Amino acid sequence: MKKYVLMASLAAVAACSQAETAPEAEATEEVTEVAQPLALDGKATPGTYKITRENGDVIMEEVGADGSYTATMPDGSVEKGTWEQPSPDVFCSTSDEEGAEQECADEKYGEDGQWLSTGRETGNTSIVERVEG
Repeated sequence: MKKYVLMASLAAVAACSQAETAPEAEATEEVTEVAQPLALDGKATPGTYKITRENGDVIMEEVGADGSYTATMPDGSVEKGTWEQPSPDVFCSTSDEEGAEQECADEKYGEDGQWLSTGRETGNTSIVERVEG
């Protein structure tokens, strides 16, 4: 009889202490937002820009969030390449043309409030305007 009571007790304890199943881990989707570099105007660099050279020639440049750019030159030709902006006052680009080297420009606001971009290699200064919309 003691044997049956012991077995019944063990069975009761075993029934009460069944292995707990771990709750399923909730799937959490983590959205990682990549911070875009900032241009001199304090906005994210990607966008459309009108660049007026010292001689009055105008270049329209599309700067992509993927690090690419497309520039439409005054004669209608198109230049493509990559860009980086290590700081708001330095913009660097590398043309896709074979043998092209990275060119950087120092950017600042002139006394009249115009956004100026001066090529480090050439010393030429252009006026930069962000084209909204």
